[in-house]
Amino acid sequence: MHMMGILLGRVTLPLVATAMLLLTSVPAAQAAEAFKMGVVDPQAVLEKSRAGKKALDGFKEYVATRQKLLSGDEEELRNQEKTLKEQMAKWSDTEKKEKETQFRAKVQDFQKRAQEFNQELQGKQKELLDDYMKRISSATKTVAEKGGFALVVDKGSEQVVKIVIYHKDTIDLTDQVIKEFDRVNTK
Repeated sequence: MHMMGILLGRVTLPLVATAMLLLTSVPAAQAAEAFKMGVVDPQAVLEKSRAGKKALDGFKEYVATRQKLLSGDEEELRNQEKTLKEQMAKWSDTEKKEKETQFRAKVQDFQKRAQEFNQELQGKQKELLDDYMKRISSATKTVAEKGGFALVVDKGSEQVVKIVIYHKDTIDLTDQVIKEFDRVNTK
């Protein structure tokens, strides 16, 4: 057992020395190029690319249209509530209860539609982001492979978790990814 350790020690030492010799004989520039890392801001790609802007504008328009419908319904409910309060004195107790029940049902229906609208928006937003993250990942992969980058990290932003705290501008691939994204996604 002891002899085995000595033999392994003798075999390992020349291998380590050879590896060290190889590493020191490679110029520093080549060693640095062996592993290139980049960062990309997917949110910027979505917001600055032509296809991303178009998708975001479509989503904003959809939200605005739905919001306008809900606002109209809300205004109508307020007007009905005002009318009910003004006319309450004219009605019998039975009529008051009936009108209040009808109004409450309309309010509940409005609240249900507003909740469904919010869920629908969240679903559409998730669908949009999932679709574009796949496209952005594909464009990032193309840029990384062309540039010889071994790793590309989402640099994050102030709105979401900031993943990269510091990076050199030269490793920020966002503009290149935007160009590749536009090239592939322009219809």
